[in-house]
Amino acid sequence: MRDYFNFKHIKGDLFGGLTAGIVALPLALAFGVSSGMGPDAGLYGAIFIAFFAALFGGTDTQISGPTAPMTAISMVVVAGLIAANDGDFESAIPTILSVFLLAGLFQIIMGFTGVGQYIKYIPYPVVSGFMSAIGIMILITQILPAIGYYPKEDTEFVNSFKPQAEAVLLEKILHEEAGKDILVLEDFQETIQRAGAISDSLIMVEAKTLASKEASGVIGAIKMFPKAIQQINWLEFWLALGTIIIIYGFKRITTAIPSTLIALIVMTSIAVGFSLNYQTISEIPTGLPIPHWEVFKEFSWAGIQPYIFTALTLSLLGAIDSLLTSVVADNVTKTKHNPNKELVGQGIGNSIASIFGGIPGAGATIRTIVNINAGGKTRLSGMIAGVLLLMILLTLGPVASKIPAAVLAGILVTVGIGVMDYKGLKAIPKMPKSEVLIMIVVLILASVWDLVYAVGIGLVLASLVFMKQIGDLTTRHSNISTLDQEPIWADEQNFPASFKENVFIKHVNGPLFFGSTSEFQILAKQIPKEACIVIIRTSKMTYIDQSGLYAMEDVLIELSRNNIQILFVGLNKYPKLMLESIDIIPDLVPEENVFENVSDSLTWIRSNFLMEIKSS
Repeated sequence: MRDYFNFKHIKGDLFGGLTAGIVALPLALAFGVSSGMGPDAGLYGAIFIAFFAALFGGTDTQISGPTAPMTAISMVVVAGLIAANDGDFESAIPTILSVFLLAGLFQIIMGFTGVGQYIKYIPYPVVSGFMSAIGIMILITQILPAIGYYPKEDTEFVNSFKPQAEAVLLEKILHEEAGKDILVLEDFQETIQRAGAISDSLIMVEAKTLASKEASGVIGAIKMFPKAIQQINWLEFWLALGTIIIIYGFKRITTAIPSTLIALIVMTSIAVGFSLNYQTISEIPTGLPIPHWEVFKEFSWAGIQPYIFTALTLSLLGAIDSLLTSVVADNVTKTKHNPNKELVGQGIGNSIASIFGGIPGAGATIRTIVNINAGGKTRLSGMIAGVLLLMILLTLGPVASKIPAAVLAGILVTVGIGVMDYKGLKAIPKMPKSEVLIMIVVLILASVWDLVYAVGIGLVLASLVFMKQIGDLTTRHSNISTLDQEPIWADEQNFPASFKENVFIKHVNGPLFFGSTSEFQILAKQIPKEACIVIIRTSKMTYIDQSGLYAMEDVLIELSRNNIQILFVGLNKYPKLMLESIDIIPDLVPEENVFENVSDSLTWIRSNFLMEIKSS
């Protein structure tokens, strides 16, 4: 308990937590709106993740909550599930929160199984492309609300979907009747009656769902931009622009007070004070957050199964985001975080937040730095930040409900600009072409197609490129030579001249795996049948996989058929165990033909094959 509640730095923790909570407030509201769940969901996520990730996490100064990357994926999940539920948000909520809960549980499992230590192996081009794609997504999707255009409220645009909406509703009736084994052609009267009962309001609801789907995402926003420009709401535009100007301008004056908070207060005060006719965010409920027990009561494995990979990606992204922030915190505070414990804490925070209707989050770098600079030293600072946000929810909910939607759009525009990886983008001219390709592929696919698949494809491409490079490197430095050639390694200088034409040396300079086996198999064809001995030098072969193992076996069998003796020199422990596991040693290469160094192999050759070599 002493480790959890160290009140030695309570003053610093109090100031750090309060400051970080104030910074988190506008971002939480904005991320909630951006996700499609509403500002209250962003606030709930910030409250529970900040508190419980700090309580159970492994980074003392970490401040957690909704972040841009997590919100970007959440937005995809929410939009997809609402569309799958015919635009009915209430029907989609249990499945949406189940996906968020599953992501949190995945993080807990990763923490307990020690996966945290492997997150660092995700290639930088994949992370860079993904982060830049998130920035582009947020930036482009916020242009429409920033100029006051909402597709669902565009009557002309929505009406254009009414014929399609009627067709969709009729198709649902036919599907329902087919499920009840009703033969439509024989009993079409019931179909006609049900179709006639479709009201204009139902058609309009379906048309709005189709319109929202058409205008969603980066591609949808780009399609709608010409129409939005024609119907620009100048009041909303100036509110958003004023927010952006204050955020960037106030930073030049001081960074002691969060510029996003100042922008939020100033622009909201102007809108409310002058009684402007503006679009507000959705109403934030007052009172304590209520658990969504339907997450468990209405849980459907069939409904959530298509989103398992999405939940896994969400959990991995949260893990990367959090652990990168933990590294930053370590560098500033000169401490050392516990990565697996941090994942458990993040998982618990995300799981609890999902039950209360919050969006998922992760460790937030800016909020964590703000906490440290304000004096935060222990996990109490993160817990205080969560409590502060809860107090704001309980006391200022009605006031927060008056915040202009355009102001949050302006905040998100600056978030989108800030989250892009400019370091990686600037390095494009200097990076290897293969890594540039990976980054661009991830960036484009994540921006216009699917974040989850983009990451998967990026990881596959990065793995293929890496394996090819390692295979090429191994092949380039591995060779076969006779002793009458210039010695490859220094310790080969002492071989007797009488061995030159009958002894061949194969150098394996690197791991023997499926990316390098094809070149290794050429070995048998390079050695003439009159050869007596092949020395395979493996001191630099630190790893061999199953493909390499069987390639080695094929080569050795071919050499044995030609009555060529094989000697291993410098065989490492792991490769030797692998060779013994399928009986290459001792069946093809006896134990006495395995030597630690060249000198021992030379002594053995002199004792066993000198006369044979001379006679040949």
